[in-house]
Amino acid sequence: MHFIQFKEQLKDFTVFSLADIRMAERTFDLRRLSEWQEKGYIKKIVRGYYVFSDENLDEPGLYEIANRIYAPSYISFETALSYHGLIPETVFGVVSASTRKTSRFDADIGRFSYHTVARRAFFGYSVIQHESRHFKIADIEKAIVDYVYLHSDLTKKNDFESLRLNADIVHSKVDWKNVETAAGKIGMTALSKRLTELRRYLDA
Repeated sequence: MHFIQFKEQLKDFTVFSLADIRMAERTFDLRRLSEWQEKGYIKKIVRGYYVFSDENLDEPGLYEIANRIYAPSYISFETALSYHGLIPETVFGVVSASTRKTSRFDADIGRFSYHTVARRAFFGYSVIQHESRHFKIADIEKAIVDYVYLHSDLTKKNDFESLRLNADIVHSKVDWKNVETAAGKIGMTALSKRLTELRRYLDA
């Protein structure tokens, strides 16, 4: 198969896997992938996943890739907090929640990090459609819960200040009842206590 034909068959994929390639061409010679990487036509993200080198990877594109290369997962923690406008700075890399082991992949297009959450905590995300991209990301309240779930060291004022949460935006966007409901589903007393302290800090 020539590269032009290959690209035409997979043009609708932000990121494509070996399985996607086999679906397009059952007898595809996998040696072509190494050849096309050397020529700069495609880039390897992680084992078994690739993107076209000229793909315009915007933020939604990176989020879609993050979902696909390590599943099940959804965007959360500081990446989701930034996406929802709760923290001011752009986050380095894409950070996700997964029921699989904590992992990190450093690729040419960016860093993809995954933190383990218990199966009972794997909920509270939505599928977002952005033009041709689609990705799973934590709802605004669940992003807060996930971050506090992960960081058990958040216990006092100085810890919460380091988060740099915009209190005005939190008050205008966040339904704290949804935060409490999500924490209740996870069922960790220590988590609920930390979230209560966070709310007191934000209300002060």
